Amino acid sequence: MGQEKVSLRKEGIGQTFSGVQESRDKQRQEILLHMEGMNKSFPGVKALDNARLTVRAGSVHALMGENGAGKSTLMKCLFGIYSKDSGRIFLEGKEVNFKSSREALDNGVAMVHQELNQALKRNVMDNIWLGRYPKMKGLPLVSEKQMYQDTVEVFEKLGLDINPRTIMSKMPVSQRQMVEIAKAVSFNSKIIVLDEPTSSLTEVEVEHLFKIINMLKSRGCGIIYISHKMDEILRISDEVTIMRDGQYIATKDAENLTKEEIIRLMVGREMTNQFPQKIDTVQDEEILRVEGLSAQYSLLNDVSFSLKKGEILGIAGLDGSGRTELLENIFGAATRRGGKIYKEGQLIDNACPKSAIGNGFALLTEERRATGIFSILDVKENTVVASLKKYMTFIFLNDKAMEDKTDEMINAMSIKTPGQKTKIRALSGGNQQKVIFGRWLLTEPDVLLLDEPTRGIDVGAKYEIYQLIQNLAKEGKSVVMVSSEMSELLGVCNRILVMSGGRLAGEVDADNTSQEEIMTLAAKYV
Repeated sequence: MGQEKVSLRKEGIGQTFSGVQESRDKQRQEILLHMEGMNKSFPGVKALDNARLTVRAGSVHALMGENGAGKSTLMKCLFGIYSKDSGRIFLEGKEVNFKSSREALDNGVAMVHQELNQALKRNVMDNIWLGRYPKMKGLPLVSEKQMYQDTVEVFEKLGLDINPRTIMSKMPVSQRQMVEIAKAVSFNSKIIVLDEPTSSLTEVEVEHLFKIINMLKSRGCGIIYISHKMDEILRISDEVTIMRDGQYIATKDAENLTKEEIIRLMVGREMTNQFPQKIDTVQDEEILRVEGLSAQYSLLNDVSFSLKKGEILGIAGLDGSGRTELLENIFGAATRRGGKIYKEGQLIDNACPKSAIGNGFALLTEERRATGIFSILDVKENTVVASLKKYMTFIFLNDKAMEDKTDEMINAMSIKTPGQKTKIRALSGGNQQKVIFGRWLLTEPDVLLLDEPTRGIDVGAKYEIYQLIQNLAKEGKSVVMVSSEMSELLGVCNRILVMSGGRLAGEVDADNTSQEEIMTLAAKYV
């Protein structure tokens, strides 16, 4: 924020100021959102401790911090989801205190949540205009024609090629994410909060999103961008605010920041390595062999591969390449059309998730909110739900044993939670992911299937997850890991399989390949 000479134009009056006072007046005019003295407590934890944030018009302001730092809580206080304990919020200089998300939307504040909460049985345009359907002239009836035209108009402005009549459940997560962004834009919002907006997007879609963001900037919109992806932050942001333990730490110009400086501010210490040092844990013995696996209701076709004990096998590919479908078919969560699965040389039938768990498999799913957590249950219940048989005494559950195991996982995974009785929905996304990880570890699986295991997790917690995966491999467990981040696959895995168009396009040694080679294979059958 320099002190250079600027001009300030008011309605009907033209005035020119110079010097420091002029610069300060200009700065005040440009401030779109200001939050100060923000405090919010939940039972046993202070989520916000005198936090603050200032966002200027026509800028991208990144909000960064470890999981549990208070980023989402601060935004939920802005958006009317949470009621702040104290603090003040100013929008365009006027103090506001939204009591609901609808009130926030009506006043020009929109939020695209990391965990999508959509009406999956309804079509795209229903989801965009829900609660504000266009009506037929003079009649209390919804105008489907007008709704379709309005949706097409929004998509054309954003350059999106999506059929407004497509049912949401039939779309990949990445397209559903873009629909949610389009919905936010349709409110003509002054402030748009994007919480991990690229966590489900392909590289092509990320580039498209950045074009949309630049278009919104040019219109004077203020973008609050929450992400753990450092390269994106440094590329797209104008300013960066760092939070830690619910407190404001610093605001810096993005152009003056480095990854190392961001990490130091986030975690309060230096982090020299992004990934743990690789060690050779692969044994000669084969734990899993898949032959000709094909799916009934997806494009997965004739996939074969093997997995060794102690091996960490990566699965790469573009969105829609069949990565998730591969894991779901192995785990029995999707209908298999053909193929065989062998474990330790024996033919097995993972007909459903229950039988797969019994055969020593575990699956950590891609969509944490939809298929991972039980949001109405607490941390303890979410942790032990997949291994309840272990805690049975006759026909009763041993509550003390469940509490002990939950404590063990909370400590092992460094889960930030007020206690076991806390509803899991009250935890940050990263801590929810750790709870799910702990849940599956308690089943003592031989093969752990991980679909985007570090999605929405901060850099410090990612390292802990990588270390955990490596420790499992040391113990002779085997891991199959899907990830959209190629650097993650290269940094953690021993081998990488590349999927393309539902088929296996190739296999590479993680230590002797490049992102270019992986991308070439990923486009092989597209």
